[in-house]
Amino acid sequence: MIAKRIIPCLDVKNGRVVKGTNFVNLKDAGDAIELAGRYSDEGADELVFLDISASIEKRKTFIEFVRETAKTVSIPFTVGGGISELSDIEALLKAGADKVSLNTSIVKNPSLITESAKNFGSQATVAAIDVNKLSDGYRIYIKGGKEATDIEGISWCKRVEELGAGEILLTAMHCDGTRAGYDTEFLNEISKFLKIPVIASGGAGNYQHFLDAFVLGHADACLAAGLFHYGEMKIKDLKVYLSEQGINIRL
Repeated sequence: MIAKRIIPCLDVKNGRVVKGTNFVNLKDAGDAIELAGRYSDEGADELVFLDISASIEKRKTFIEFVRETAKTVSIPFTVGGGISELSDIEALLKAGADKVSLNTSIVKNPSLITESAKNFGSQATVAAIDVNKLSDGYRIYIKGGKEATDIEGISWCKRVEELGAGEILLTAMHCDGTRAGYDTEFLNEISKFLKIPVIASGGAGNYQHFLDAFVLGHADACLAAGLFHYGEMKIKDLKVYLSEQGINIRL
């Protein structure tokens, strides 16, 4: 059985890690490179680095920043933000990233998933999906959660898998920063259709929430930010708890 993963997320703006609620009211959470090194030392299984303002500002992810961060860690490292073409993906992988996270660009140009998988492998191609629960169901958002689309959530998850994505990073915007738990209902629903791993993101507030995401939502990994950034939860303590509850996880 493949071990479940715990993944800290570094949402970066102007070189600093930030954290908000429902993608707004961002607060400073520290230096990105320092936090990345700390999480690598503390037993995180992977890291995700998202340049959250790159797409809305129509610019590329900072390559030098990615290179310096990658030098600091000894665990797999995913980079996202402002990636719109194959040359961007190639540059980030050469800078030290193990995977790229594609969001806005693949909604506008779905073939980029297939091109990335063909040139760099599905294992390096992560479809980042920001989904919001509305009165008429789940809808996909882009540009760092700033712009709504008319794309339905479950159908988009299915499509990115068909196009060649090797993994989905699913962020429930309606849960983000609330500390009320992951959207296990949606996670469970898409687990019925998908064969690729799904990373649950948005809503972690305590140990039980991680356990629920794995058991009820059938997530393959759990991503969290604020809980770890502000020292409210230690990764090692979380992993010990999950192991005691029967979750296969690296200690």
